[in-house]
Amino acid sequence: MRSPSVSRYAAGRLSPIRRTADLRRLRDEQFDVLVIGGGVTGAGAALDAASRGLSVALVEARDLAAGTSSRSSKLIHGGLRYLEQLELHLVHEALTERGLLTSRLAPHLVRPVPILVPLPTASPAARVWQRAYYGLGVAAYDVFAGVFGSGRGMPLHRHLTRDGARQLFPSLRADKITGAIRYFDGQVDDARLVVNLARTAASLGAAVVTSARVTGFLREAREVVGVKVRDLESPDSPEFEVRARTVVAATGVWSDDMSRMLSDVGVRPGLRVRASKGVHLVVPRSAITGEAGLILRTPTSVLFVIPWGGHWIIGTTDTDWELDRSHPAASARDIRYLLDQVNTVLDRPLTADDIEGVYAGLRPLLSGEADSTSKLSREHAVVEPMLGLLLVAGGKYTTYRVMAADVIDRAVRRLGGSAQPSRTDQLPLLGADGFAAAWRDRLDIARRHGVTAGVIEHLLERYGTLTVHLLAMIEADPALATPLAGAPEYLAAEVAYAAQAEGALHLDDVLTRRTRISFETPHRGAETAAHAAAVMGDALGWDAAVRAREIEHYLARVEAERQSQKMPDDLTADAARLGVPDVRGYAADRGTDLLEVEL
Repeated sequence: MRSPSVSRYAAGRLSPIRRTADLRRLRDEQFDVLVIGGGVTGAGAALDAASRGLSVALVEARDLAAGTSSRSSKLIHGGLRYLEQLELHLVHEALTERGLLTSRLAPHLVRPVPILVPLPTASPAARVWQRAYYGLGVAAYDVFAGVFGSGRGMPLHRHLTRDGARQLFPSLRADKITGAIRYFDGQVDDARLVVNLARTAASLGAAVVTSARVTGFLREAREVVGVKVRDLESPDSPEFEVRARTVVAATGVWSDDMSRMLSDVGVRPGLRVRASKGVHLVVPRSAITGEAGLILRTPTSVLFVIPWGGHWIIGTTDTDWELDRSHPAASARDIRYLLDQVNTVLDRPLTADDIEGVYAGLRPLLSGEADSTSKLSREHAVVEPMLGLLLVAGGKYTTYRVMAADVIDRAVRRLGGSAQPSRTDQLPLLGADGFAAAWRDRLDIARRHGVTAGVIEHLLERYGTLTVHLLAMIEADPALATPLAGAPEYLAAEVAYAAQAEGALHLDDVLTRRTRISFETPHRGAETAAHAAAVMGDALGWDAAVRAREIEHYLARVEAERQSQKMPDDLTADAARLGVPDVRGYAADRGTDLLEVEL
């Protein structure tokens, strides 16, 4: 727990100095709970444990949210598909979490987004049946949110005629629909939510260290008592041991690897996880005319078309993936599939020339007997394959807090003592406190600080009430008010803040996750790299060689992704993407060649 003399914000700064101190803690302390994995579930588990008064450490091989948790559809949703499949408990659980996030935990990061369910053309009788069927489903969705959800936070659904639907979404083909139903779900910048979770955990005393790869477990007899860790920012340094009374592995699609590390003592995993690849396209807002999103049924998946600032996100695919899990690659086949599906309902078909960005992520699905990943369970499981080691896997982004509470409940039972029950449903994340008042007063804030209202709105929607700290940085150094080259909607201050307070260690961390420049610009961040590296270099004390290496690596990564997206299938796309090593442990200037094995 933090000292009462230290502010919550100061205690939650993931600065370079904090990383050094937390590395020392990893070497010197024994923790109640050590979490492996810096995705949404791992960060949520660290926060849950720290909020109960336990001593906590979190280690992540790459960056916070570097895997699945930064590559979602950016939705906090109950799942209409689960309602259709009568998995009512999943809908109840997810809508409860959606209500908590929008109303209490992270209103600065999760906000309502309208979505249309188009009703396809059909015979008169079929039209009546479709409207009744889908209308009943969306009405039930609203009922679950209002009756069972923790604070609705969303407007009610509404039925629309064909003309009403096209008024709201003019790009819909009139000959393909008879009307639509509008409902609301939540939208989130997934990577930023994970960063806030980790920082909130840090504010409660958790040690949070990224670029720290677990290489094995420490065992005493048949009990796990810690892990071996390599600091990828100091690749020449020896591995070190981290002691913990309980180890929680929240490693998503790497869950099976945890059990393999214990294979020498015959440990069986207790669960199996399969990776399902989901690909998303990003196109400019001008490519489609509409004021709401779309949800469409396709032969193999559910397709969303979601407004995202000045862009649209179109996705997703749902296909088995057995290749490199660190950098899943989108192929030309994936891109063509998404374009073909969305073009069935658009009056102006999209082409590859419209695409600004592409990203691919892997969903960790609990493996079953079904052949298709789209039929695998979205539920989660907690297992203890060996004393002292808990694995949590499956689930969905929206219900991260439930997964985290479940696994820490198990840890508390194992530890004994008098730890409190989970209270994360009552704990606002950093930046959430006072957000409603700050948003109400945004014009006054802009006037006091001499910036436009648009700048304040942008910052509030990304940092909440932590915006005051970025404004203080700008007042101390007016150059930080400069828009970033090639991405003028972002300020230089955001790069500096990412390095000084949000744990960003590399250029890729900033351009891909602290901001979303890597997929929001046609150049994929290539035109921003030099400017961002200069700002980040000033914040972290990089010399000219490090700045040049960071830019070189980022540009090479962008080119490798572009090449992979031209490949005809998964195998060739994967080979093209793997042509560039990961920046973690990448030290060409030191004459070493490190192989990354990520958790």
